[in-house]
Amino acid sequence: MLSPTNYPDWDPNLFDKQDDTPDALFYRQARKVVHIDDVAIVAATQLYAEVLPAGGRILDLMSAWRSHLPAAVAYASVTGLGMNADELADNPQLSSFVLHDLNADPRLPFADGSFDGACCTVSVQYLQKPVEVFREVARALTPGAPFAVTFSNRCFPSKAVGVWNALDDQDHMKLVTIYFQASKAWNAVHMQRRTDSGRRGDPLLAVWGWTHARPDSPNREDHGNT
Repeated sequence: MLSPTNYPDWDPNLFDKQDDTPDALFYRQARKVVHIDDVAIVAATQLYAEVLPAGGRILDLMSAWRSHLPAAVAYASVTGLGMNADELADNPQLSSFVLHDLNADPRLPFADGSFDGACCTVSVQYLQKPVEVFREVARALTPGAPFAVTFSNRCFPSKAVGVWNALDDQDHMKLVTIYFQASKAWNAVHMQRRTDSGRRGDPLLAVWGWTHARPDSPNREDHGNT
């Protein structure tokens, strides 16, 4: 199994995909549907309400037609980064959007400290260079800012990376936690199932953490791990 201590010596084949055609071809078709059920959507929205700062500048990473951010919370701005212009233009919560393929280039097209929080909803399973992306997210955030990653057990299997397809829900959370840890840019990383394990329907799983804070900023280490 991958561990943060042996990065960057991970086997790159673990991040291969069944469908190795360019992602731009796959995502050029707009898919204006939600990819999790209503209960899972509510769980994602609740986490974002708890973690992302009201009034902040938010980055919606790997964004699409809907962001699932809490409607009752006002943000200074919400910037979507995604692959389909039609979907992003139809997202009512975005202030602006950028088209960018993170598998072709994991570098984010934003200056250091551009955002006060970030989220990634049901898309982390498609990242082929996840550690580089998580490191870039930390760079684009202000010190002490949160990054919340939510996901389920649904995906496009041909486009999810091989290691994701080989794991179950609990190990998916452990894997995303390793992405945070291996990037060496985050404090107080939590992982948690946010929906009832006994319910039928889509689970909502989450991992989140905070960027390293300035010496005079609140220390997030007291949040511990879940």
